[in-house]
Amino acid sequence: MDTVERAAIRQDEQKHIPADSNDDLDVEKATKLPHNPPCANTPSAADLPPLRGLSFLDRFLVLWIILALAIGIILGNLVPSTGPALQRGQFVGVSIPIAIGLLVMMYPILCKVRFESLHLLLRTRTLWLHLALSFLLNWIIAPLFMVALAWAFLPDRQDLREGLIYVGIARCIAMVLIWTDLAGGDADYCAVLVAANSILQIVLFAPFAVFYIRVVSHSRSAVTVSYDRVATSVAVFLGIPLAAAVLTRFVLLRILGSEAAYQRRFIRYIAPFSLLGLLYTIAVLFASQGAHVVGQITSVLRVCAPLVVYFLVIFGVTVGLCWKLGFGYRVSCTQSFTAASNNFELAIAVVVAVYGAGSGQALAATVGPLIEVPVLVALVYVVRWVRGRVGWKD
Repeated sequence: MDTVERAAIRQDEQKHIPADSNDDLDVEKATKLPHNPPCANTPSAADLPPLRGLSFLDRFLVLWIILALAIGIILGNLVPSTGPALQRGQFVGVSIPIAIGLLVMMYPILCKVRFESLHLLLRTRTLWLHLALSFLLNWIIAPLFMVALAWAFLPDRQDLREGLIYVGIARCIAMVLIWTDLAGGDADYCAVLVAANSILQIVLFAPFAVFYIRVVSHSRSAVTVSYDRVATSVAVFLGIPLAAAVLTRFVLLRILGSEAAYQRRFIRYIAPFSLLGLLYTIAVLFASQGAHVVGQITSVLRVCAPLVVYFLVIFGVTVGLCWKLGFGYRVSCTQSFTAASNNFELAIAVVVAVYGAGSGQALAATVGPLIEVPVLVALVYVVRWVRGRVGWKD
C-alpha cells in the first residue's frame, strides 16, 4: 500500500536520526520498541484525509467488492455448474478455491506484524486490560446480542435464527486484519487479539453453539459440533499463514538488514494481494452460493436486517466505549473491528456439516459476509473520518 512505501522511503531519508530518539517510544503501549516503527503509524498517513490516505486499490474498495459480489452471483445463477464445481474439492470442510483465497488474504497482513516485539506488549498492564475488554465484547456481549436480534427479527424461522447464532459465536480471525489495516489500526495489537480469539474459538465455539441453540433458544435440532472440526479450521486458516509470515519476516529481515528495506523491497509488493485475495474469496463464495441466495430472496432480506443492526451497534458501542475510556485511535479501531467482525468461513463450514448445504441455517450463514463486507468497509471510511474530525490521537 502507498502508506507502507512512504514509511519505508522516509525512514531511509532519516537514517541520521539517533536510534534512541523519543520517536521509538510506542505511546499507546508505554514501552520502548526497536527503531522500526510500524508502517500504519506514520504522521503523514494520519494527517491525510481518509480517501487520500488510501492506495488506489483501497480507495475504491467498495466498488471492487460490489463488482466481486455481482460477478459471483451472476456466475452462480447463469452457469448452474459453477456452484457444484467450486464445492467439489474440500480442504478441512471448506472448498479448495475459498481456502486458497483465505490463505492468500491473510498472509500479507501477517507479514507486517512485528513478531519480534510482541513479547514487549504482554508485559504491559494496559494490554491485559484490552484483552479483558475484548473477551467481554467478543464472547459475552456480541453473541448475546446476536441471539436477541435473531429472536426479535425471526421469531417464526428457527432455521434462519440458528444460522445467525452460529455467525454470532464465530469470532473473526481473518478479515479483521484487513479492516484494521485499512483503517490504520494497530497491527501488532490485532495480531494479539487474533491469537487470543483463535485459542478461545477452539475451546468455546462448540459449547457456545450447544448452549445458545439448545438451552437459550430451546431448539429441537440435534446440534452436534465437533471440537476437531473447529480446531482444525482455526489451525489451518490461521496457523498456515501465521507460520509462513513469521518465517518470512525473520528470514528477510536477516537478509535485507533493516525494517525499511523489508518494507520497501517486500511488503510494498505483496501488500495488494491481501485485498486481491479478499475480492477473489468474495467472488468464489457467492459464485458457489449465488443460486441458493437468489432462489430464496425473501429469506435473504429477512436475515439482512438483524445483521446490519448487529454490525452497526456492536461497532458503534465499542468505538464509543473506547473513546470514553480514553484509549488511543489505533487500539480503539482494532478493538472495534474485532468486536464487530465474524468468522463466516467457520460458521458456513460448521452449519453445512451439521444441517446441510441447502438448509436455512446455511443460507443465513452465507448472507453474513454479504452484509458484513460492505458494512465494515463503510465503517472503515466512517472511523477514519471521525478520527480527523475529532482529532483522535494514537
